[in-house]
Amino acid sequence: MARERAAYFQLMEQGYSTREAARIVGINLRTGKRWRNGWHAPGKGKKAVPPIYPLPGQTPAAGSEEPPPPSRYLRECDRVHIADRLREKASVRQIAAELGRSPSTISREIRRNRRPMPKGGFTYQPFHAHRRAERRLARPKAGKIGQNPELRDFIQDHLERRWSPEQICQALRIRFPDRPEMHVVHETVYQALYVQGRGELRRELTRALRTGRAVRRPHRHAAKRISRPVKNMVMISQRPAEAADRAVPGHWEGDLIIGRNGKSAIGTLVERSTRYLMLVHLPAGHTAIATRDALAATVQALPRHLWRSLTWDQGSEMAAHRAFTVATDIPVYFCDPASPWQRGSNENTNGLLRQYFPKGTDLAAHTPEDLAAVAAELNSRPRKTLGWETPAERLAKLLATAS
Repeated sequence: MARERAAYFQLMEQGYSTREAARIVGINLRTGKRWRNGWHAPGKGKKAVPPIYPLPGQTPAAGSEEPPPPSRYLRECDRVHIADRLREKASVRQIAAELGRSPSTISREIRRNRRPMPKGGFTYQPFHAHRRAERRLARPKAGKIGQNPELRDFIQDHLERRWSPEQICQALRIRFPDRPEMHVVHETVYQALYVQGRGELRRELTRALRTGRAVRRPHRHAAKRISRPVKNMVMISQRPAEAADRAVPGHWEGDLIIGRNGKSAIGTLVERSTRYLMLVHLPAGHTAIATRDALAATVQALPRHLWRSLTWDQGSEMAAHRAFTVATDIPVYFCDPASPWQRGSNENTNGLLRQYFPKGTDLAAHTPEDLAAVAAELNSRPRKTLGWETPAERLAKLLATAS
């Protein structure tokens, strides 16, 4: 009766009751129950009949002295015990204590493997639950990205545009709010890139990541920079309190990214409130006078009320900071030695810029138009710290309010 058994179990998987499944297949109700639950024959000399589909981890044979070995997963005998105790109205905590398991383990087991009843409600059937659990244990499983071509193409397209995995995942939730199959966390994207053999994302896309690495590396402490004292410095401790909490726009952080052999550089300016980026072209080098003149020309691009202060590290390129303040009326404050976190937004942005201007390259080869294009691309990226708005959107709101 292999055909009848297969039809019977298929109907049971679809949620039919034992009685309905037996009637449709054309078998006796008791026969269906014996197929599903086995038959423990009473009396001496009568052999018990196991279920039709015996699975690993079943209750040991009668008379066996050895208990089943400890298992990380629930065995079939554990599920039989759960079903028996549920019929006796035992609580989840009582069952967990008897099996030596966590109450959450028993609760999840009942919730995941219970069977819906045709007239409403649920029932927990141990052999059915064990078959469901065994099917879920099948490995390896295809990843979510590999199973969904639309999701894979979206992620690859935005990685090519140098979006971070976290920015991509947030964009997916905004773009497809009612489609959970299009939602992933950023760790899933990293796993699809880093774990060899999965083949869910193209390996060469790792070059579009901020680090450009194809493997993960442990975090290391950055080497401390040697401070270069600048005369007449005003320290960050004297900066207005409104700059620290980022509530008032117009307070900027600045630094240089240095090219090959220290001969070329690009100035970076980041507004603390909006994270808006401006890049400073330094064709004449990054001496104190050249830096002063280039910064003074750059700040003219935005209204004066958006320039309240500038915070820099103690690099010698800002030796002419007092002349810059006289020319622009913008006070300059200096960070403490070896304290890059005091310019956190600028340090983070410099890391992003290294995707466009790698270390060891000649930065003098880039024109002002090149710098403007890079700044526009970064300013159009959504930022988690801005509630997934872009710096350009935040700045546009400020300008609209002022006007």
